[in-house]
Amino acid sequence: MEHFFDSREAASVAAARHIETALLRQLEQQPKAALVVGGGASPVRCLGELANSDIAWGRLQVLLSDERWVPSQDEDSNEKMIRQNLLQGKAADAHLWPMYDASASIEEQCETQRKMIRGLQGGFACALLGMGGDGHFASLFPDASNLADGLDIESESLCLPTSTAASQHLRISLTLAALLHSETILLLFFGDAKRSVYEHAKENPTAYPVSRLLSQQRVPVHVFWAS
Repeated sequence: MEHFFDSREAASVAAARHIETALLRQLEQQPKAALVVGGGASPVRCLGELANSDIAWGRLQVLLSDERWVPSQDEDSNEKMIRQNLLQGKAADAHLWPMYDASASIEEQCETQRKMIRGLQGGFACALLGMGGDGHFASLFPDASNLADGLDIESESLCLPTSTAASQHLRISLTLAALLHSETILLLFFGDAKRSVYEHAKENPTAYPVSRLLSQQRVPVHVFWAS
């Protein structure tokens, strides 16, 4: 479903309300709810709005869709961005599951993430994702050597290490198979250039990584966009 807005503010606020509804629905059905959040600049305003929601934050688990393999204090850390913009005020009571662990290898941490996802009751209430100008989502980049596994909706690889020539950092990412444990998925992005990528991806199921997300039929994808 497409939700297009005249301003990024309006798109961000609407996305936050959609996420809030999904979280409240899951909290009505079970003791805890889980939310997946991506990195980058696009979700910042949305997360700030969501942090003000009247939710039982102590019952909420927050997971990252992907992360650069850097400490949480690093300026490039998605965890740092999420802590600064979402886990504030009342929302500070939510429990965030880090992806980076200095005491583990990236492969060991992938296995930790897999076990955690499999142990979640009811899966994720919602996953908030962004999209890059190259059509990637999470850290599933077009030039990743293991992209096919990352996009295989039947794959047992719920989390994997990835790399791209566009970044100096090794990355860790949930796979599409993992993200489809969500009740709903939000794709939030801005700008006319990314809108063009999205329109092409929507019509061409193999054009970009995000094409596979848009073409799957298991979980509804709600697109929030503004120029």
